[in-house]
Amino acid sequence: MDKIYDMSGKSVLITGGSRGLGRAMALGFAAQGADVAIVSRKIESCIETAEEIEALGVKAFPYAAHMADWTQVGEMADAVYKEFGKVDVLINNAGMSPLYDSLSEMSEELFDKIMGVNFKGPFRLSALVAARMAEAAGGSIINISSTASVNASPNSEPYGAAKAGLNAITRSFAYAYGPKVRVNCIMAGPFLTDISKAWDLEVFNENAKKTIPLQRGGEPGEIVGAALYLASDMASYTTGSTIAVDGGAH
Repeated sequence: MDKIYDMSGKSVLITGGSRGLGRAMALGFAAQGADVAIVSRKIESCIETAEEIEALGVKAFPYAAHMADWTQVGEMADAVYKEFGKVDVLINNAGMSPLYDSLSEMSEELFDKIMGVNFKGPFRLSALVAARMAEAAGGSIINISSTASVNASPNSEPYGAAKAGLNAITRSFAYAYGPKVRVNCIMAGPFLTDISKAWDLEVFNENAKKTIPLQRGGEPGEIVGAALYLASDMASYTTGSTIAVDGGAH
């Protein structure tokens, strides 16, 4: 990849960074010269992605943490700062949308887990990192939301609600930590990542032709350009914004 957005000397922290959209962004930022901290629940997958990143000639820091755990999130932030000395870009990408039988039969434990990973964790991590960014040279925070946050989301209602909360704190944190910290959001549509393996792709593709202007799901690498833009100085007057990357589906 040509270095359209040169990230040399930058340190990037990506949650959910070992697979799917997170992995694509981790490799995309590394290709532009950034050092990257990859966080997910399983250290093995973090290490695998870290090895791919280091093969590009930059530093990688794999770290396992559960984003729904308030304490683990704080410990992870401390570990990344100890390793890199700074965070220039934070990407809150970790998310989950598990299946459930019905809304009325959903357990409190599952509800809390969905809200924790998709909203509580990003809230806590953003506050910790933004405060340090504001005291230093500033930085960019990018929240990865979903079109489920603004559209009806059958079978993923708590996920949509949590992502709507992420949309809301994007603007709130932009006010709270500006002008040195910019906070923006990418509202992602249907991407063909690991999660899509559970879809009936024949049905999805037929529906996409009717409901998505580009008539298909996105490939993971197609989110990278938006993330690089929002992280770069090219977006120096962009904050509190939500950009849809969804093939026009919103």
